[in-house]
Order: sequence, then C-alpha cells, then structure tokens
Amino acid sequence: MLHIGILAHSADGAGLCYLEMCREGARRSGAHEHPEITLSILPMGPTLPLWERGDLDAINAYLMRSAQRLADAGCDFFVCPDNTAHIALDAARSPYPLPGLHIAEIVAQRAKADGRERVALLGTNWTMKGPAYAAAFARAGVTLDIPHEAERAMIDRVIFDELCQGVLNAASREAYLRVIARMKGEGCDAVALSCTEIPLLITPEVAPLPTLDSTRLLARAAVAVANGERPKPVWRGGAML
Repeated sequence: MLHIGILAHSADGAGLCYLEMCREGARRSGAHEHPEITLSILPMGPTLPLWERGDLDAINAYLMRSAQRLADAGCDFFVCPDNTAHIALDAARSPYPLPGLHIAEIVAQRAKADGRERVALLGTNWTMKGPAYAAAFARAGVTLDIPHEAERAMIDRVIFDELCQGVLNAASREAYLRVIARMKGEGCDAVALSCTEIPLLITPEVAPLPTLDSTRLLARAAVAVANGERPKPVWRGGAML
C-alpha cells in the first residue's frame, strides 16, 4: 500500500480531506484500516499577499517546502486539498519532488463520468475566475459556469472570513443555496464545491443540485491510488497535458 502525502494549504479543508481518507480506508479495508498518511502544512497567511500580487513563483517556492517534507517522509505521491493552490501548481517552473493528483482533473473527470453537461463552479474568486478548472473541464468536454460578480464576492468572503475560521453560518448557507438554485434554473445540472471548505457548509441533502465534492473526491482517489486500484500519478506540477 502506498504512502499518501497531504500538501496542505488551508487547514479546514485539509482536515476534512485527511478524515475522509481514513473513512474511505475503513470502507475499503475494514474498521481502523487506512493507508499511511503524512500531512505537512505551513500557515496560509504569508501567501495571501502573494496571491493578491499574482506571484505564483513565490507561492510555489512556499508550497515546495511542504512537498519536500512529504518526500523526505517517504510519501509515494501527494494531494493538495486546496483548489486555488492548483493555479500555482499548474504554473510551477520546476518539478515537485514527488508526483501528485490534480484536484480539478479529478472533479472534471467525475463530472464527465456522471454524464454532467453544465456544471456550476463555487470556490474562491481566484478558483472561479482562474485557469485550473476551466482547463480541466475543457479537457473533459464539460461546460463550466461561474456565478455573477456580486455572487463571487460573497462566496469568496464567506470562505476566507468564515469557513477558513471554522465558522458555519446559516445565513451564508442560504446565500450559497440561492446561487446554486439560480444556476440550476439557468441550466446547470451539478455544482462543483471547489473550495475544500465548502462541503462543511453545503451538503448533498440541502443542495438544489447534485454536488461534486472536491475534498472527498480527492481523498477517495488518493486511497484508490494507495490501494493499487488507480494508477499512481505522474504529474509533478506544471501544465497538465
């Protein structure tokens, strides 16, 4: 069984991803069984000004520190349970020290496998407007829609001011649900929860559309790789081909 490395960037999403790996391991292998997992996280705070400036080289240098720790710990591959971070990972000029699964590719391929034709994308403003998901869904042949500008601002604010602080607010949940319902009315047939904290707020039971939970899809794919049920990844950052 392969050793999974979690290259964490935001704490709550990484925690949910780790727990889902343990739960998925138990579902596949029995109670109290899961692959070996090592998690490395540096505080996200120092990178926020870098994101504002678009300094992807500096962000990659920061993330590379965690990746090297995972490689030194003997991990066979990594996952990064932070959707926005994949914008930087895709722009890496030097290869990461171990291969990784790409969260947007996993979500896009699941959308395709489920027969989805038009998916609403919720995440940070960087994720919603950025290239990582647009490229992954284009490769999968699935249309991707993003919320209106004011909706994006609200979604982004809730992520950073509430979800990343461990705050689950009922009014914010209702605001998210209104966005999803509007996008359903405009033809979307699923919603990608593409900030790894959003599944803490929006669950399949309340969502007006079927959900593509990026956090849990990534965790389950990682366990499948560790168990030999899915090929070991080869991507080490840089553009997906």
